[in-house]
Amino acid sequence: MNDGDASLGAERTVLSGADISRALTRISFEILEANKGASDVVLLGIPSRGVPLARQIAQNIVKVHPEVGLSDIVGQLDVTMFRDDLQRQPTRAVQDTVIPEGGIDDKVVVLVDDVLYSGRTIRAALDALTEYGRPRAVRLAVLVDRGHRELPIRADHVGKNLPTSSSEVVKVRLSDIDGVDGEDRVVIAGGDPS
Repeated sequence: MNDGDASLGAERTVLSGADISRALTRISFEILEANKGASDVVLLGIPSRGVPLARQIAQNIVKVHPEVGLSDIVGQLDVTMFRDDLQRQPTRAVQDTVIPEGGIDDKVVVLVDDVLYSGRTIRAALDALTEYGRPRAVRLAVLVDRGHRELPIRADHVGKNLPTSSSEVVKVRLSDIDGVDGEDRVVIAGGDPS
């Protein structure tokens, strides 16, 4: 999940669009290797930026396993109503949850998010999953793991480990969502520039 405030000052790019593409390709192959193929894999992106990342991973998997349909393996999981911070931030918009037609029962579900920080979004996702079935296993794929966990959650597949200070903000900018100037990127803002 993105975090932070645009008023934190200068930003520095830590992942370019090409870096993001390579990281997602590597994650795709890690998922295939861990699962020994594409059978019974379901990718669920966590809105908002986890959704296009999950779609890209799914497209990479379908290139290797064309017998698998894209709509059979990718969906999205809204975690809004399962968050533990609704009292403090009640203005979150609820988004659709889309589960592939085959469901998640006895499947290997890979939750996909952009930034892993405190772990609270993933805890909410685990709670939300129980509304839709009982997976055989749940794994986590994130583009960036920035540390500072508050819960005992770790990612199985990480695009980039990015140690940060708690005063820094990691922003994932995706052209699909943010309308950025044509190239996806990950930036860090704030913190001590020295």
